[in-house]
Amino acid sequence: MQRKFVIVTDTASDLWEEYYVEHKVVPIRLGFNMDGVLYEGEDGEHMDVKDFYARLREGSMPTTFQVSPEQAKRGLEPILAEGNDVLVASFSSGLSGTYNSYLLAARELGKQYPNRKIMVTDSLCASLGEGLFVDYIVKKADTGASIEETFEYAEALKQHICHYFTVDNLFHLKRGGRVSATTAVIGTMLKIKPVLHVDSEGHLIAIGKAMGRKKSISALVEHMRELQILDHDDPIFISHGDCEEDVNYLISLLKEAFGERKIYVNQIGSVIGTHSGAGTLAVFFRGKRR
Repeated sequence: MQRKFVIVTDTASDLWEEYYVEHKVVPIRLGFNMDGVLYEGEDGEHMDVKDFYARLREGSMPTTFQVSPEQAKRGLEPILAEGNDVLVASFSSGLSGTYNSYLLAARELGKQYPNRKIMVTDSLCASLGEGLFVDYIVKKADTGASIEETFEYAEALKQHICHYFTVDNLFHLKRGGRVSATTAVIGTMLKIKPVLHVDSEGHLIAIGKAMGRKKSISALVEHMRELQILDHDDPIFISHGDCEEDVNYLISLLKEAFGERKIYVNQIGSVIGTHSGAGTLAVFFRGKRR
């Protein structure tokens, strides 16, 4: 069925490039600065994500920047000029100012295109949690739902997109103020691996810890056992910071717990990876609550 509007998201969703093309989703690109060079975004150089993690492990300390109102306007205006309405699914307002940039852009463009609808939903999600949120929106829109119906669906859905993840190195969380320097040093020495999630307000929250990597991965599956409300066709998304062996272990646990499922895997992109670090492993699914 013909979709009645254009869906826009940002690359904090960590969806693969083929997804955007296949499902006609327009991505607005966040960027980062590493060793004095601008990458990605609108005008930055491209860096392969594996090269990004290699340089992260070598000690490079990148910084990120959000979508600005002007960048949002430049991304949305051509779509409106072609006579289309727009539904934007944004990176969590609890982690970035990108959502507010979309709102400001929508307000200004609404004056320029008064006959067009511009609706912005704050996903309260990150990485492939945002990607999973977008995927559900795409499927809803493809049933022929109006932009208003899809927006209402998205607003009801967001508190059911669960994020659970663990990190291999606490120092990137320390940089972002998520853990103290003392916790980072002691935790790394003792091989304590935190378990985290994104809460109902879109903030990153530590909810537990495990002794060693395999126990932390098992903890992700245990949280999923408690919360999942998966129908047969509901997918599970996994994102990772260049740790494919751990991904395979997580998939084996998921299959053991939930049987054969549609499981999609992608690397955590450079913008999210700047803050989570190499070795991050995350699982995303539809659940009773966050």
